[in-house]
Formats: sequence, C-alpha cells, structure tokens
Amino acid sequence: MVKTILAFAAVAVTASAFSDPKYAFHSPPRTVRRTSLYMGGAKGGSTTLDGKTSTVGRVKDRLSASEMVFSVPMAGLTVKDASLIRNSLPEGTTAMVVKNTLMNRAIDGSEWEAVSPLLKGSNLWFFIEEDIKGSLSSYKGSMKEIGKENEVLGGCIDGDILDPKQVKAVGALPSKKELMAKIAGGINAVPTKLARVIKAPNSKLARAIKLATEEKSE
Repeated sequence: MVKTILAFAAVAVTASAFSDPKYAFHSPPRTVRRTSLYMGGAKGGSTTLDGKTSTVGRVKDRLSASEMVFSVPMAGLTVKDASLIRNSLPEGTTAMVVKNTLMNRAIDGSEWEAVSPLLKGSNLWFFIEEDIKGSLSSYKGSMKEIGKENEVLGGCIDGDILDPKQVKAVGALPSKKELMAKIAGGINAVPTKLARVIKAPNSKLARAIKLATEEKSE
C-alpha cells in the first residue's frame, strides 16, 4: 500500500514538474522554406481567386507596356539567384515567375498569345519596356555570376514568337538609345560634311556652283 502511494506521489510530482513553466519544453520554431517567387508562385498570393485575378491584371499591365517578352526555365535557380537577376535588370524591365494558367489568361486575345508554346514547366518571364539589348545582356551577365546556364526558351515581339537564336540575334542589335545617338550624330554631321564638299576645289558640286554663279553674273 505504501509503495502504491509513493508511486502515485512520484507521478504527481513529475506531472507538476512538467506543468511548471520552469520545466516546460518548447519545440524549436519551424523554418518555412520559400519555394515560390514573387507573383504566381506555387505558394504565392495567386492561390486565392482574388490573388489570381490580381496577378492576371498585373501581368496584362506589364504586357501592355512591353516591347518584348522572353522566358527562361526556373529549374535550378534559387530565390537568391532570381533576386540577383531581377536587381541587375535595367529600368523598365521586370522579371516575374507566373503560373502558366495565369499567363495563359493574361495573353488570351492579345498579340502575346504567340508565347503559348512556351507555357511549359516553371518559367521566369521578362517584360521589357524599352531596353531589349540591355535586358538580355544583363541576364547573361547575371547567369555568368551565378555560375549556371539557364538558356532562353524563347520570346515574342509584335505578335511574332522568337526561338532562342532569334532572341539572341535581337539582343545583338543596337538599342533604341544607340540608334538615336547615331541618327543625331549623322544629322549634326550633315552641315559640316556639306561645307567640306562645297569648299572642296575638285568637287563636282563646287564646280557646278561656281559655273552657276558665273552664268548668273553674265
């Protein structure tokens, strides 16, 4: 009987010890691993109806302001990698992960429907407002820094889908700013060149002007 009482007493003491805050055991906080990126990720804001509608609207806004879009596979890229890529892009260019179903809704009925064949797997989409060359060059530089080779899957300009080689070729063309600078330089050079031509004693134009002047004086 005494042993039984002592046993119950021991259990009671043990129970009180666990209930005492001094002896409480706390499980360590769980670390939530973020596997989704920005809008449209698997666990992002696009899991609710309102979130999906909002995402589609924002993608449409990006598309309406873009001259070109292109995509690359997300396979092997971490959130840190994607952040580095995004932060290195020139002004006016945005990179976002968008679910294929939401991207499909965003491009429906527009010239961007041409990218439908690219809606496979998990992709990082680039929306370029102006600086196409700078954006592609920036992505290439970021991948070199990261040490990975996620090649461009394709792109679209003016409703025409581009394969990887065509995207690369477009990226090699002069940017709009470079073209404007060349045009401006050419226009500014015209008066100078014209003056040199007129002053050149052996030029046909100089002889023609001189002849016309002599005929007029006669």
